[in-house]
Amino acid sequence: MRTSLLKSALAAAGLGLALTSPAAASEITTGGKLLLTGGVSALEGGAGGGLATWAVIAGNDTSSGIGGKAHATHVGVSDYSLRAAGVAVGLFDRVELSYARQEFDTGDTGAKLGLGQGFTFTQDIAGVKVRVLGDAVYDQDRWLPQIAVGAQFKSNDQGAIVRAVGGQDDSGVDYYVAATKLVLDKSLILSGALRATKANQTGLLGFGGDRSDDYKAQFEGSAGWLVSKRLVVGAEYRAKPSNLGFAKEDDWIDLFAAYAINKTVSVTAAYVDLGDIATFKDQRGLYLSLQAGF
Repeated sequence: MRTSLLKSALAAAGLGLALTSPAAASEITTGGKLLLTGGVSALEGGAGGGLATWAVIAGNDTSSGIGGKAHATHVGVSDYSLRAAGVAVGLFDRVELSYARQEFDTGDTGAKLGLGQGFTFTQDIAGVKVRVLGDAVYDQDRWLPQIAVGAQFKSNDQGAIVRAVGGQDDSGVDYYVAATKLVLDKSLILSGALRATKANQTGLLGFGGDRSDDYKAQFEGSAGWLVSKRLVVGAEYRAKPSNLGFAKEDDWIDLFAAYAINKTVSVTAAYVDLGDIATFKDQRGLYLSLQAGF
């Protein structure tokens, strides 16, 4: 029943997949998963959109095996730049383990902030995600999305500066629950998550602050349209707490396009609006990420 419904939905979505044909399937699957339906690599290393975490598990393999992905990402906005690189491993489409390192380069702005030209904050992030219910792709005959829970363990290397600007800690843990659904007959990918966090600028400026040191639930979501089997376009939103008195922290948004070059390599480009960061306003610019997976 599920296979029949999936075949019909794929035809309606214009993806042209005949599940009974290995030759046709090889054109659109990567180790068993449909192209792009496993998400790309989020800034914090796990599978998702660029800014938001999804419930999907990293890698191209299904419950029959082990998959993985690696990514390199650059975000350049008006006064800062962020570099991120990481890896993630998916175990039998059930458990995801990830690691990412972020480098937040203040460039010329570092001197204006009294930190020094090109001063860089570095953050290491180790993540774990577990799929607990549903299947984002194959559950086309019911409304239930794929649901996962996870945690991200973050450590910042600038504890003295974090405390100087009002932060309480240079390390912390984010907890989240995410839900992701692929609606094949509409060519839509929808995802939302609630994240319990104390992080300032995702942890790059530490955790907690002089305004608040409590966990807060923040929403992050993505909506994408499958233009073709290789291209998805969409938008993301990520709410963030504002714990530091010296600088307001704004929510993040982006408009993105992700393209699967082949079965293993994809590229994501986006226009991002990160709002105000550390007293510098209107931080807008470009996001570019290259991902390789198996």
